[in-house]
Amino acid sequence: MTLFGSSQSKGHAPIRGFIRRLLATLSVLFGVVLAYLFFWPVPIDPIANAPFPPNPAGQGVFTANQKLDAAELLTLGPGPEGIAFDDAGNLYTGLVDGRILRADQNGTIATFANTQGRPLGMNFDADGNLIVADAKKGLLSIDASGVVTILTDSVDGEKMIFVDDLAIARDGMIYFSDASQRHAYGHDLLEIYEGRPTGRLVSYNPTTGETRILLDNLYFANGVALSRDEDFILVNETFRARITRYWLSGEKAGTHEVFIDRLPGFPDNITEAPDGGFWLALPGPRTDQIDALIASPFVRKIAWRIFNLGISPVEQHSWAVKLTADGVPVASLEDASGRIYMVTSVIEKAGKLYLGSLATEYIGIIDAP
Repeated sequence: MTLFGSSQSKGHAPIRGFIRRLLATLSVLFGVVLAYLFFWPVPIDPIANAPFPPNPAGQGVFTANQKLDAAELLTLGPGPEGIAFDDAGNLYTGLVDGRILRADQNGTIATFANTQGRPLGMNFDADGNLIVADAKKGLLSIDASGVVTILTDSVDGEKMIFVDDLAIARDGMIYFSDASQRHAYGHDLLEIYEGRPTGRLVSYNPTTGETRILLDNLYFANGVALSRDEDFILVNETFRARITRYWLSGEKAGTHEVFIDRLPGFPDNITEAPDGGFWLALPGPRTDQIDALIASPFVRKIAWRIFNLGISPVEQHSWAVKLTADGVPVASLEDASGRIYMVTSVIEKAGKLYLGSLATEYIGIIDAP
């Protein structure tokens, strides 16, 4: 029995040695993973934020649907986010490479201009110039022949690094957003992980050339839209999932308030609807995981490190939402399948909705509800 037991012990020795080496290796790997998740340097300095309000996804107007599935897809090029129409009904949009395309009603597509930057929001002024919010170049004016002029690229002596969207008043005043003072175009996801409000709502007076900050400390200032009476202007705070109203006239002039903050996703652009309401683009959904990150800077650092391993919390789920002039959602068209995704602008024109996207090569076209 002693000899037999000794032989068995010798036979198991290599196995026990292998297990010990495996456990030691796994322990080292586990330590490396923990060190990465907890201590690896990150390019953000996050702060704590207040929790989001309850998520209305799946309820009431936001009851799940796939209405955007009916959209026709018009391929134009990479990243046709902003959309504008001239008086002749021609469609204009800007691409990642700086080109602005014009598509006429016969389906002919041609390059109208090239900003050499990243054109985002755009609209025509009363003189027929295409006014463009270019993330890299600033606020631009492009005449009918495609000549590009910089209207402004600085405010209070500092260069703006992320001009985003705009609205033009009847008196010619241009209101636009400066999304962030910390992270330039292409690094905007850093904003949601950092949670620092450095966005601004800015005005540009084409008569005097004055550029003035109207509102600051915004959480990634994005879409901009004027009320029909032009007594207030809206600016989307993308990474607070809300829209802020800034009063331009009346007894509240110069003050601001929350217009709506119970949204199922993160708002990008907002445009005036023909009936005096607004169309809102939500390119990505709020999720329980994202909502849970808001309160803790430490957890957001961990989430950023996980994101850099290729694990993203972003889902291909977008909405086009109709709001009344008072901020009440009355219609919601969505797509959670990824056929139409990253919808960043919604423009209503002649009974159709035109859906821009930051990430696709096409715009969607669908009947307005």
